Amino acid sequence: MEIKPLNRFPRDTVERWLLTIPFYKVVKQQDNWQFELLLEHAHIAHYAPGELVLQRGQRDQWLYFLLRGQLDVYPDENADGEPINQITPGEVFGDLAMLIGRERTATLKAAERCREVVVLASDFSGFSDLESTRPITLATKLAYYRNTVHSLRWKLEVYRSQHPEHSFANRHRQVKLYTGPKETREELSALHAQAQSLARLLLEWNGEFGGGQ
Repeated sequence: MEIKPLNRFPRDTVERWLLTIPFYKVVKQQDNWQFELLLEHAHIAHYAPGELVLQRGQRDQWLYFLLRGQLDVYPDENADGEPINQITPGEVFGDLAMLIGRERTATLKAAERCREVVVLASDFSGFSDLESTRPITLATKLAYYRNTVHSLRWKLEVYRSQHPEHSFANRHRQVKLYTGPKETREELSALHAQAQSLARLLLEWNGEFGGGQ
């Protein structure tokens, strides 16, 4: 693995990478200072084919976005046998364990068939404190949790469409949407609770059908 800070890359390259990620695009649009702050807490990691990226059982507060290549997902620490899933460019990973404060539930390796795998790693430890607005502002935290809830609900709807008769099929629809005042701590708290509930449901689906993460 080779790790490089974002300032080692041309600025237009960095923005081209990050602005394909909905969360970063929203932050850039609403507060450039927050966008720059997020850049300071992120780096780019390059992995060779077959190299370990995440291991089952690990704990950390990093969130990852695959920019190039492909990752193979394995259910055990040793990455034995055939992968149970793949992660492709544009996908976020590591978010479920981070949301509910538990260890990683799968092992991820750079796919052997890819010449190079490029990952954006971001330190999201500041997002778990819902009371503080420094240095991460309320607006930035809201943008993250809104995007996360939307992404989790979409993934759960995909499972539902594939397995409509399963006992899990409608459980995510029972997680209530927030209908109160917008741009408030109340909304942030509700979104955080939704994200945690949806993350737990998605982990159950993954355990049932080998989605892993």
